[in-house]
Amino acid sequence: MQADSLAQATKKAARELQAEMKAPVEHITGKVDSWLDAFLSMLPNMAVALVLFIIFLIAAKAIQKVFLKLFRKSSENKALENLFGTIVYYIVLGTGLFIILGVLQLDKAVTSLLAGVGVVGLALGFAFQDIAANFVSGVILAFRTPFRVGDIVKIGDYMGAISRTNLRVSVIRTFQGQEVYIPNKDVLQSPIENFTILGERRIDLAVGVSYGDDLEQVERLVTETIGNLDGVIRQEDMIFTYTAFADSSINFEIKFWILYPDQPGYLTMLSKAIKAIKSAFDQHNITIPFPIRTLDFGIKGGEKLSAMQLNTGNAPS
Repeated sequence: MQADSLAQATKKAARELQAEMKAPVEHITGKVDSWLDAFLSMLPNMAVALVLFIIFLIAAKAIQKVFLKLFRKSSENKALENLFGTIVYYIVLGTGLFIILGVLQLDKAVTSLLAGVGVVGLALGFAFQDIAANFVSGVILAFRTPFRVGDIVKIGDYMGAISRTNLRVSVIRTFQGQEVYIPNKDVLQSPIENFTILGERRIDLAVGVSYGDDLEQVERLVTETIGNLDGVIRQEDMIFTYTAFADSSINFEIKFWILYPDQPGYLTMLSKAIKAIKSAFDQHNITIPFPIRTLDFGIKGGEKLSAMQLNTGNAPS
């Protein structure tokens, strides 16, 4: 009797377990069947989506090539060219993605994706303000082109040749051999002196002559000497001016123009001008005076030392 009762109880438990499992299994089976039906019904749309993806992939490449050809005619900035080419490529692909999601009837996914992009963009904008500012400044500089690679510029306290540029920094190689990385935001906000863009530069050279020299002769000699130097241009714009009565000399400035391919060329011409003026002055007995100090040993001001009577005898005992 106990064995029969135990068998009946086991059968009853098995039937109850089977009844309890039947509902979830039927639910899962129904879900799978519904998913399978949905997948089969979506097959035409998926085929259309795949064709659209291939079309937009080809269109993105084609539009990018056309854009780059047009862009190269207006700018030679490689960094900006790569940037805008990439942006155009992904804009076309992004447009295709939204259309494909619409074909697949995933409108809610499109809405959620747009909302997510907006939130992420806002968060990144606050988190990377300086990077964004340098990036935008780099784009503006690329369009304005105040300098090119190789130009000699002075930006703030730094002077040298532009080594390279990108959308974040501009790199100056100073004449002392150091590379200075200047954020594009600071470049855009600072005065930029470009010494290369016009291809010429003026040298302002200050000299002094003694009070005993003929000033007309000095002016004529200096202008002729500088005018005969190789490398001096625009001789009609040369400026000679006496500037001051100094302690030991009468000072003047000679301003003249030279071609300016580089900084060594500027320093070479400055050195040549100094040597030429010194040589011309030596040939015509014109003096570039040393600093002079007058020592007055007399009780009366202005009395010459040679006129003074010097007492060389012994002092009285």
